[in-house]
Amino acid sequence: MAHVDAGKTSLTERLLHAAGVIDEVGSVDDGNTQTDSLALERQRGITIKSAVVSFEVDGVTVNLIDTPGHPDFIAEVERVLNVLDGAVLVVSAVEGVQAQTRVLMRTLRRLRIPTLVFVNKTDRGGAQDERVLEAISEKLTPFVIAMGSVCDVGTRDSDFRPYGAADVAFTARLAEVLAERNDAILAAFVDDETTVSYGVLRRELAAQTGRALVHPVFFGSAMTGAGVDALISGIRELLPAIEGAADGPLSGTVFKVERGSAGEKIAYVRMFSGTLAVREQIGAGKVTSISVFEHGSAVQRGTVVAGQIGKLWGLTDIRIGDPIGAPRETLNTLREEGVPRGFGSGEVGFQEGAAREVGSPRSGPGGGGEGCYFAPPTLETVVVPRRPRDRAALHLALSYLAEQDPLINLRQDEIRREVAVSLYGEVQKEVIQATLADDFRVDVTFRETTTICVERLVGTGAAVEVMHRGDNPFLATVGLRVEPAPVGAGVEFGLEVEPGSMPPTFFKAVEDTVRVTLRQGIHGWEIPDCRVTMTHSGYAARQSHAHAVFDKSMSSTAGDFRDLTPLVLMDALRQARTRVDEPMHRFTMELPADTFGQVVAALARLRAVPQSSEIRGSTCVLEGEIPAAMVHGLQRQLPALTRGEGELECAFDHYRPVTGAVPSRRRTDCNPLNRKEYLLRVKRRV
Repeated sequence: MAHVDAGKTSLTERLLHAAGVIDEVGSVDDGNTQTDSLALERQRGITIKSAVVSFEVDGVTVNLIDTPGHPDFIAEVERVLNVLDGAVLVVSAVEGVQAQTRVLMRTLRRLRIPTLVFVNKTDRGGAQDERVLEAISEKLTPFVIAMGSVCDVGTRDSDFRPYGAADVAFTARLAEVLAERNDAILAAFVDDETTVSYGVLRRELAAQTGRALVHPVFFGSAMTGAGVDALISGIRELLPAIEGAADGPLSGTVFKVERGSAGEKIAYVRMFSGTLAVREQIGAGKVTSISVFEHGSAVQRGTVVAGQIGKLWGLTDIRIGDPIGAPRETLNTLREEGVPRGFGSGEVGFQEGAAREVGSPRSGPGGGGEGCYFAPPTLETVVVPRRPRDRAALHLALSYLAEQDPLINLRQDEIRREVAVSLYGEVQKEVIQATLADDFRVDVTFRETTTICVERLVGTGAAVEVMHRGDNPFLATVGLRVEPAPVGAGVEFGLEVEPGSMPPTFFKAVEDTVRVTLRQGIHGWEIPDCRVTMTHSGYAARQSHAHAVFDKSMSSTAGDFRDLTPLVLMDALRQARTRVDEPMHRFTMELPADTFGQVVAALARLRAVPQSSEIRGSTCVLEGEIPAAMVHGLQRQLPALTRGEGELECAFDHYRPVTGAVPSRRRTDCNPLNRKEYLLRVKRRV
């Protein structure tokens, strides 16, 4: 993992070469690397999709996933976090710690993923080892230990010399860092008469690295190979290996989905335990073929076992994040309970949950859902085919892309026959456009990119519709109360009526419709966090004519509850009132001190709020927050404001109530805010 252009893909090439997998090191610039296989990746020189390679080091199999560094493709990084044993965070010795580096390290530390740091490009002009090590300690984590020194830094002769037992300063620093979390070493460290052997220190370093408490730092160059052997030794010695056994309970996670040349769905699975074989039943599908990553490429095999990454064919309903067998978090429980080998084989189910639309994320834009570790997309645009006859082909193509990247969150407007997608940035939009043209032969344009806001409840509201009363045309009674919920809580649905007062399918219809309807609140934005309680219920029992034919005009159906619920929910939301929150980014800016005044004036025009400033010689460091909608404008103006010397780091931080005019988003449903329009459209649809 790394910030874009730090050299991850080049390092992957060098690791494969050092392991004997490839004879010649590929180049990102030449477009002949092993992991950047997409034409777009080779054209742009950046990684867009995560890629898998595998190699062996002294009998240890290393499965390596090369992830994108550009922030527009952070969703690709997010999907692999649940399947990692460890990570290598690559930092450029020239550019140092960058915005995406900080985002990645914060997440790795929060998830306690063991991480090594590799400072790349020590052979480049302007490279600095000590300065970058200080920046890592200040900006990423103080618990770092340099594993060697760099000679001739900034030249083609730059090399890395690993420290050993004879390096007194290194062993002292190692003991100091490890003593922070080891009382025995701390006692020996403060007692001059007691020494700790180097072997004990190395074992404790591996133990604390494995618990993500300490982060060893290596230096080198992916281009020349300097330091790569030491990094490989660090991977083998310091990162923990999987504990699962091939004959254990079946457990794996799907972290990537793609389409093959014939349009077939291919699922990438990391196996934590057990063995999955061809022709094994997975949910409603059956595995028809398996390829396993071995020695740099995917090889067809009959099984994929614990510790391996495999590609599965035949599972048409599989999605990113689906477990194979027991979810990973229950694996330790299964081991403790002594579950036999047969568990999970044969019929393997997926985790159950509320129905999701194609491409919908596992949590709303309010954040906080399971498996969501980075900020959600904050931009949205409507995709428009250049040729109207391509509408159907565009929808199918975008559905395929949503399988591979659920966070693009397709938003279908059936009324206007439009499709909107969520984005992290303009580069992602360009890649989607090129992919649709190259892979699906669909040329598209985009409407203006807009910011995705959210709505939050201000108070509590309630509403009820009773069948056979007023102008309720549906054979259903529904009463709902809505209340605010904490940020990140999600949508909670509960009952204040007897569960046996209606058939379960009717309750299910109300709950599912509530969740769908909350994707568009009073102003058209999603309401990600709230509590909804069903307070009233009623239905017309099943009736038939004398000849015993069911008559839905006299009997309630689930459709009655699905059609009535949006009207009731919107009435309750109107009573509760909602406010619109816009996404805010936190920024850190370094600029010449003499440009401070004009930069602050520009920030005020962009509705940014400076919160702290510090003068460091001739440089000023400015921190604050800015609306996500204004970030692009700041990036565009910064060079002119700072004579090209300004540096900006910016990342999503939180949502804040909108000041001024409240933005709204066009609805894609039948508009339950307008009762007359809604009933006309629903009746026409029926």
